[in-house]
Amino acid sequence: MSMFSLRHHSDLPLDKDPGTRFLPWLIAFMVYLAALSIVATSLMQSLSARWERGVSDTLTVQIPAAASVNKDQTQIEEALKILRAHPAVVLAEPISRSHVLKLLEPWLGSGETLGDLPLPHLIDVSLRRSIEFKAQNVRDKLHIIAPGATIDDHRIWLDRLVRMSHTLQAGAYIVLALICFASIGTIIFVTRTGLAIHQDVIEVLHLIGAQDSYIARQFGEHALYLGLRGGFLGLAAAGPTFGLFAYLYRQVDSSLLPQIDITPLQWIIVMSLPILSAFMGYITARSAVMRTLARMV
Repeated sequence: MSMFSLRHHSDLPLDKDPGTRFLPWLIAFMVYLAALSIVATSLMQSLSARWERGVSDTLTVQIPAAASVNKDQTQIEEALKILRAHPAVVLAEPISRSHVLKLLEPWLGSGETLGDLPLPHLIDVSLRRSIEFKAQNVRDKLHIIAPGATIDDHRIWLDRLVRMSHTLQAGAYIVLALICFASIGTIIFVTRTGLAIHQDVIEVLHLIGAQDSYIARQFGEHALYLGLRGGFLGLAAAGPTFGLFAYLYRQVDSSLLPQIDITPLQWIIVMSLPILSAFMGYITARSAVMRTLARMV
């Protein structure tokens, strides 16, 4: 019989073993968790990429509001000259007051009162990665023409977000590893239980000339069959979960969360999980039987 045949037949009555009842369900649960872990990893990678693209090479300069409009304009022009003269600065442009008011509306509301507030002036700055930007030196120069000016370096908190994202990705990989180890341990336990149950039949097979490899293949093909059943069941359960998650994800404001970019390789891995689980079951069961029979001789 071919190892990849979906129709299972064995000279040993393995289908009646107690472990046969729960092993496919356990493998289905493991495949389900593995698929979710892969999608979670893709989400964290998308978040990291968006954060890095959005603020990794930018900072914001705040110029306090002056007592008069003329002084305001003078401070902004002098600040722009200082910033644009720095070799690390690619672009330095003031942010319009209307845009600042729009950013504050969710927290302070809209209306004439908000428009009368002495809001600081903001300058958006883009930087070159190849040249170091020393914020303290630039801040000292800005304080001369605009006391109280501040520089919000986005890279400081970006590094924390990226580290958090990498930690969560590592956690997802650890979950995948634990799933594999748990599946292997369960298959080994079920296989050894089957060996103990069918020890008399195995001895008879030995007496009539059956090799250890033949007996091990019987257990391996049985685990392969159960792995395929459980793997496809887990993948079928993951499909509606992905659909529900995608629906809920689309309900959130697109400006808050990025588009999830699942790579073709990740899709291939997800769709191959039933095959991978079946192959892992075959190898694990066959190896466990060979080791056990070798000690019995």
